[in-house]
Amino acid sequence: MFENLYQGQRVLVTGHTGFKGSWLCAWLLDLGATVAGYSVDVPTEPSHFESLNLADRIEHFQGDVRDKNSLQQAIDTFRPNIVFHLAAQSLVRKSYEDPVRTFETNAMGTLNLLDCLRSQPSVIAAVLITSDKCYENKEWEWGYRENEPMGGHDPYSSSKGSAELLISSYRSSYYPINQYNQHKTAIASVRAGNVIGGGDWAEDRLIPDIIRAFQNNEQVEIRNPNAVRPWQHVLEPLAGYMKLAELMTIDGAKYAEAWNFGPREGDVKSVQWIVERMSEKWGGDASWKINKDEHLYEANYLKLDCSKAYLKLNWTPKWDLNYSLIKINEWYRANQSQENLRKVTLEQIVEYMKLFNQGP
Repeated sequence: MFENLYQGQRVLVTGHTGFKGSWLCAWLLDLGATVAGYSVDVPTEPSHFESLNLADRIEHFQGDVRDKNSLQQAIDTFRPNIVFHLAAQSLVRKSYEDPVRTFETNAMGTLNLLDCLRSQPSVIAAVLITSDKCYENKEWEWGYRENEPMGGHDPYSSSKGSAELLISSYRSSYYPINQYNQHKTAIASVRAGNVIGGGDWAEDRLIPDIIRAFQNNEQVEIRNPNAVRPWQHVLEPLAGYMKLAELMTIDGAKYAEAWNFGPREGDVKSVQWIVERMSEKWGGDASWKINKDEHLYEANYLKLDCSKAYLKLNWTPKWDLNYSLIKINEWYRANQSQENLRKVTLEQIVEYMKLFNQGP
């Protein structure tokens, strides 16, 4: 997989202490990359980052993406070839509580990274992760394509739409495709669906909320059971990001644009569908109920059109939603049994890679 591209590559991951970032770092290390991370803190307790003992296995830069000088120093010290930008304030409800910090982190943090890259010639490919919520959501039934308008009702979604506009602006202004042979730097943005997997301990997110309730023998409280989302295991979009970065190092001018990475049509399911299946797989007295309190606005329907990634990147989802939930259940059961979570994580990565290597 990835044609041994990552063997010996210097890869910087911002937000490496988070859920997606820790999975990505573990995968990159397994592929032989030299990995560094930049993050302000370890965001949860417990933490997948700490379960994998990543602090002792990668170069760790502590800093805030809102601090441009600190970020510049980390980039100039490490001199990465490839950058994955995941650092973000990633919770919709928290964005209502602190909209200024959300915009500072998601929009201005992205702007800081883009500006830092301008003065570091070692970078040949940068993949900047935003969100499927960057689109102007019209609650329609077909998937959003990469050329749809940006939008965002809530501060989180709007901050991600803003980040996308910044990425597009910098790519056009400083890394134009028709001058690629001069600057030799490819900048892409990626938009994934609702990413789920073992090792997610964030507050106010569906899978962690479910697991915490089950482990405490409590009912899961669900705010919006009819909300429909494009659910996908964390390894699915990460494989897309890594495949994209690989191709960008080969032909940056061809792939420096926006990309969607979402599940197949049949895996766009409601919150209720997820919690019912998780209850079945967990067993025992696992159950759920609707929280009838008044809630902040959240979109009811959201889906991505990933045709471009299928056709141009040869990327397709490998684990359907039901199997993804099986792997998630296995991971959290292993955690409950105090098994070696680094071993469990790598086993899931290896299993996924075997399937990915078989092609579409």
